[in-house]
Amino acid sequence: MSFKRSERVSESIKREASVLILREVKDPDVVNVTVTDVETSDDLRNARVFVSVMGDAETKKRSMAGLERAKGFLRSEVGHRLGLRYAPELTFKLDETLDRALRIEQVLKEIKSKERPPGDVEGQVP
Repeated sequence: MSFKRSERVSESIKREASVLILREVKDPDVVNVTVTDVETSDDLRNARVFVSVMGDAETKKRSMAGLERAKGFLRSEVGHRLGLRYAPELTFKLDETLDRALRIEQVLKEIKSKERPPGDVEGQVP
């Protein structure tokens, strides 16, 4: 099975960006950030970094702004650590997949609790 070079570089960027954000970025606004995916263009000049931020809307907003401020540092470090001729331009995108999944799960629980007869206890076999 063969992978395109951009796919291998995307995985490497994901790994390095995760470590850098966790350990090297000193911005106090960058909190609870997890890199969930990276998509790199075929020419390796651009990389979309998808991140998940745990917290309320204000925390997400501040963390995204902090990542924007740290973009130059992250780009430089990723390029250096991976030995790339050109460090890719990083674009951060908020990945809200986890938030949507949690909302769907909550809605399903609410529906399930409304469908159960009042005297029925979950897990009880009639």
